[in-house]
Amino acid sequence: MDSVSPLLVVLVTVPDEGVADSLSKALVGERLAACAQVLPGLTSHYSWEGQLERSEEVLVILKAPEERLADLEQRVRQLHPYDVPQIVALPASHVEEHYARWVEKVTGTTHEGDTG
Repeated sequence: MDSVSPLLVVLVTVPDEGVADSLSKALVGERLAACAQVLPGLTSHYSWEGQLERSEEVLVILKAPEERLADLEQRVRQLHPYDVPQIVALPASHVEEHYARWVEKVTGTTHEGDTG
């Protein structure tokens, strides 16, 4: 069996569903991520410029091949309204093979010699 690209789960918080929708469409449309899931109703507590803050946010969960991370991160920074957007990439320790191959196919990262 040919190996598949390492898959990342990338977490990005945004201020509202409108931003989540436009960001998701751009990243999937540009093949930087295979999938974007939008979870509204997130409450974030954080320190910003010396103040304790609380914000209602939306979480965007992206699935992307590791080799797309630099471009994905750059594009998120371009599109994101925050000065310091949350971009946290977590390696997936296990990904079902058919799903992993689908991610490669839709992001254009299928490697030479791979089948499927």
